[in-house]
Amino acid sequence: MEDTLKELLYKYALLNAVKHKGQAQNGAVVGVIMASHPKFRSEAKKVMKLAAEIVEEVNSLTLEKQNLEIEKKGFQETIKEKKAEEKGLIDLPHVEGEVVLRFAPNPSGPLHIGHARAAILNHEYVKRYGGNLILRLEDTDPRRIDPEAYHMIDEDLTWLGVEWQKKIIQSNRIALYHQYAEKLIKLGQAYMCTCPGDEFRKLKDNSQACSCRDLSIADNLKRWKEMPFMSEGEAVLRVKTDLQHKNPAIRDWVAMRIVDFEHPRIGTKFKVYPMMNFAVTVDDHLLNITHVLRGKDHLANSEKQKYLYHHFGWTVPEFIHYGRLKMEDVALSTSQARKGIDDGVYTGWDDPRLGTLRAISKRGIKKETLKELMLEIGVKIADTTITWKKIYGLNRNILEEKANRYFAVFHPQKLTIKGLPESSKGIIKRLKHPDFPDRGYRMLPFNGIVYLDQTDLERNENKVLRLMDAVNIIFKDEKTVFHSSSLEQARKYKAHIVQWVPATSSQDVELVMPDNTILKGLAEPSITELNPNDVVQLERVGFARLDEIQPKKRFYFAHK
Repeated sequence: MEDTLKELLYKYALLNAVKHKGQAQNGAVVGVIMASHPKFRSEAKKVMKLAAEIVEEVNSLTLEKQNLEIEKKGFQETIKEKKAEEKGLIDLPHVEGEVVLRFAPNPSGPLHIGHARAAILNHEYVKRYGGNLILRLEDTDPRRIDPEAYHMIDEDLTWLGVEWQKKIIQSNRIALYHQYAEKLIKLGQAYMCTCPGDEFRKLKDNSQACSCRDLSIADNLKRWKEMPFMSEGEAVLRVKTDLQHKNPAIRDWVAMRIVDFEHPRIGTKFKVYPMMNFAVTVDDHLLNITHVLRGKDHLANSEKQKYLYHHFGWTVPEFIHYGRLKMEDVALSTSQARKGIDDGVYTGWDDPRLGTLRAISKRGIKKETLKELMLEIGVKIADTTITWKKIYGLNRNILEEKANRYFAVFHPQKLTIKGLPESSKGIIKRLKHPDFPDRGYRMLPFNGIVYLDQTDLERNENKVLRLMDAVNIIFKDEKTVFHSSSLEQARKYKAHIVQWVPATSSQDVELVMPDNTILKGLAEPSITELNPNDVVQLERVGFARLDEIQPKKRFYFAHK
């Protein structure tokens, strides 16, 4: 096993070296091993030790010798394979030892597609480097919490296929944040400020200190002890920064504040709560977070947090900022979605008009689609707009093979075919999937009484119309007449081919569209074999996921 590992490390070290002008990057080599060879993930420390030795050996060679070694060993083909594996993910910078990442949503509601990006990228990096992912629920703002979100987030991540090694809930750690706030005061790097907010803002904007900034440590500690007995807005704890900083938001930012609001989890046990930047910094340090993946809208927060790291003498993790993720024609704002639900605009968190993972999965969009999409986007700094067209294209590639075919018509019109020969009646067998005969057949009883879509009739009046796998008809003067049986005849008359539903044993169905409108229709009898969560292709309609079977079968439309 060790010999195999050494050979692999040597190969990837050579490939990485020629990519970087002769100098292989240790973290990148380890990353490729962990991503491509999962069996070594349980031996992360051993891999990193051997990698350091082999990378040093490879880097001692000249670039010319490295290329000769690649040619000699026949490693050229691996270059293309490696690029395919990396997709949109760059190597993490400065990987030294175990990689620890975190996904840290606020439990204000379920996860949406924007959260999926952070969750998937963190998870994929942990798999690549054989590290640990911490799920941290940042619930230190009692007013923004939805009690249901704690379990909804777990459920959403499980559906997404994201695994975490440890779970932290910040409201369980309030006393810990108090301890570090007091330590910061004792270091002389934080002060209790009782200035009115508008007054402090004017001073801050002019790079001026308020009168509280020069209080002694003893006076600050006295105020700190009194803080739980003060009213909301009466005082805050501020972190000392550079008052000349070009960004006023960075100047002496708030670390702790008073909140007169009952917390959904811990009630009224605490009244003094940390601000996000304070709690996040303390946690990231104590949890040994090595790399932080976050949107570029957190650039200022990263700068704020660096002051706290320096005050405490802690090592700053690697901050990796990526661009904003936008999505056309969909609500990603949790607060806006909640208001819409409360006002009755949306039916719930899984309303198909929302961008929540619940809404997306309900429509039959697969988690593999989101993973492929997010890996393709990666962590680039440029903003990205996701289109439904892109999502549908990726999802179609997955569903084309998986989804069996069935007939359904909406706006159905019942027809009786006049002059239908007895020889054309009977049971029509149609493959469940044209590319997978082993899945079997659907049985459609055909006696000449069928349902067709009203639109198909209107478009083909006085023309030959082909019922799939059945017969050719003509609809004229509100009468339906048998024309011929063969497909060759249909082609001769350039007949439009349509799906149909036998009147015998037809099933009532509903189709919920992306705008939450509901189409009512009928489906073939074989639809009864389906179970909730099955995704099918309703022929000539599109892909749809079966949501309910009682009192009638309700599908959610995915896409064409």
